[in-house]
Amino acid sequence: MTTVRADPAQPEQGTNTRRPLWRRVFVRPETGSLVGAVAVFVFFFAVATPFRQLDSFATVLYSAAVLGIMAVAVGLLMIGGEFDLSAGVAVTTSAITAAILSYQLTLNVWVGVFFALVVSLAVGFFNGYVVIKTGIPSFLVTLGTFLMLQGANLAVTRLVTGTVSTQRISDMDGYASLEAIFASEWTVGGVRIRVLVLWWLLFVAIATWVLLRTRVGNWIFAVGGNKDSARAVGVPVARVKIGLYMTVGFAAWFVGMHLLFSLHTVQAGEGVGNEFEYIIAAVIGGCLLTGGYGSAVGAGLGAFIFGMAKQGIVFAGWNPDWYWTFLGAMLLLATLMNMYVRRLAAKR
Repeated sequence: MTTVRADPAQPEQGTNTRRPLWRRVFVRPETGSLVGAVAVFVFFFAVATPFRQLDSFATVLYSAAVLGIMAVAVGLLMIGGEFDLSAGVAVTTSAITAAILSYQLTLNVWVGVFFALVVSLAVGFFNGYVVIKTGIPSFLVTLGTFLMLQGANLAVTRLVTGTVSTQRISDMDGYASLEAIFASEWTVGGVRIRVLVLWWLLFVAIATWVLLRTRVGNWIFAVGGNKDSARAVGVPVARVKIGLYMTVGFAAWFVGMHLLFSLHTVQAGEGVGNEFEYIIAAVIGGCLLTGGYGSAVGAGLGAFIFGMAKQGIVFAGWNPDWYWTFLGAMLLLATLMNMYVRRLAAKR
């Protein structure tokens, strides 16, 4: 019977051969992204004076957190062998749903937020269900969902509000308590700390625990590696994949609520293109495009690299257009590194 492995980087059980510690560390999925993060940090620390200040570093962490929560969820989905091109606009959909429903029906904002969660989970379920039941590649299914959500975001917002942005709901019941959960911040020693950074670190920790210490994590690696073999040993492939899509939906809801309660209003056209940043961050973090390999820590580090690049270029006084050049170079280098690390892991 085929044995389902929970972590491809771990040595086989029952073997007496102990590889050197450096070799075992090097074949971890997140090792390449850790090396890249250190290199990018050292580079901007040297060339951008504002980058060396604590308040600037807090800004980098916040930029990474906005991207990182979604990158972790998308990374889990990629380990499970699937993609979600609707993730970027799904964030905007959740924020628009909560804002419009609360304002138009004069409801407590908690009601609108809860309904937005239901909608986000439903979008994730729809994506997973269609992929499983039809066998259509997830690229095409979620591309269709992306187009439908983007059109709905613009059309519904314009129909209800007469503009492409939602009304401000900051004076409505329930707003203050929700703002404290999703968008609060504190100043410690002159450094502004945003709660989203703490949420990001918590989600990375939870996702890492699930991947490496639970049966569900074992199943995620299995269905991403070979879904037919996984099904043959009793892994509930359909439930795992649908659950991963719903996890992306939950993350989209969470980030959407942060944007709503930090900006107080939402532009209906936002989110387009962000799905590629989520995928690229996961790839930089060690997640293979073919599935079955990767880590939540790596996806978090990939987002951290994004945050350093986005803010570091500004701190250095360069043209922000260089960000995309940097992004493309990092994607190519990360892909090559992942291929090399994967080969080493296969030879262990």
